[in-house]
This record gives sequence, C-alpha cells and structure tokens, in this order.
Amino acid sequence: MQLSGSDIIIECLLEQGADTVFGYPGGAVLNIYDSLYKYSDKIRHIITSHEQGACHAADGFSRATGKTGVVIATSGPGATNLTTGLATAYMDSIPLVAITGNVSCNLLGLDSFQEVDITGVTIPITKHNFIVKNVEELADTLRLAFQIAGSGRKGPVLVDIPKDITAAKCEYTPKAHADIFSACEI
Repeated sequence: MQLSGSDIIIECLLEQGADTVFGYPGGAVLNIYDSLYKYSDKIRHIITSHEQGACHAADGFSRATGKTGVVIATSGPGATNLTTGLATAYMDSIPLVAITGNVSCNLLGLDSFQEVDITGVTIPITKHNFIVKNVEELADTLRLAFQIAGSGRKGPVLVDIPKDITAAKCEYTPKAHADIFSACEI
C-alpha cells in the first residue's frame, strides 16, 4: 500500500508495540503530528511543555513499562533540547527512540532556518543515529532503530527525518514483529 512517510512512521511505531509517544510539535514534524492525529485511536501522544521534558518522560515510560520509549521533536533547537534526556538514557542504558524532524533534503548543509546536524551532535550520547534521505529506507531504518535500542546494552537511538521525507509517498509493506530482525539490513 502507498503511504506517506509520516504514516509509515506511525505504522512502524505500532509494529514495534509503541502505544505512547511523547513530544512537542514544530514546523519540521507537522506531517508526523497530522499522522498522529489520524492514528489517535491506536497510539497516544502526550504533549509536554518542552522537548527536554518529553525525552525524560519517554525515558521514565521505558523504565516503568519495560518498553522502548519514543520521543518526537522538531528541527534545530527542538532537536538539541533532547540532548540531556538522550545522555541520561545513554548513561543508564534505557531503550529509547528519538525521532527528530529536519529541513528538507535539498536544504541540508546550507545553514537553513532551524537546521542542526543533530546526528553529529548526538554521536557521543546515542548508541547509533540515522538521517533518512530516502522515503523507501524509512520503515527499515525505524525497525533497525528499535532493534539497536533494545538489544545488547540498551540505549537511545536517534532517527532524523527531513520534512520532505515525511511528505513523500512510497510502497509500504507491514512486517510482523518477529520478522523484523531478519528484515533490518540496510
């Protein structure tokens, strides 16, 4: 089935058993928030007053439930506001997937408004991070992020998704949770 990148994000969260996400909306993640609204009968979004609080809430949710916590933040300062929470999750081995928005792919590297190389910023405080520049790689990247966050010594993984990738459409094939580990080879 053809889905937008933002719908693929929510479908993958549901595949991974995520029923709650924390975050604070902003321009680069508006498409994701539209999809969260569309799927609001299946996944709960808890809005916070600040991205740092959202990251700490996702961390606490993971500690309390044993599930991988999920946090969403917009580009630039929204993404950088996650760093304290990511560092905490990294130091305490808490599985967390952080989804950040970014400027469109054609604007990356041009010092665009609210553009930050969040993957570069978070290298020391995440197990791994990704920037998705092709919508066809989005689903498997998210699946791999959850696999990395929850395997071995657990910890946070960041997935940076430019706004044009959340709007782009591609073919999406759901995978059963048990099939995901063998399918995640990017």
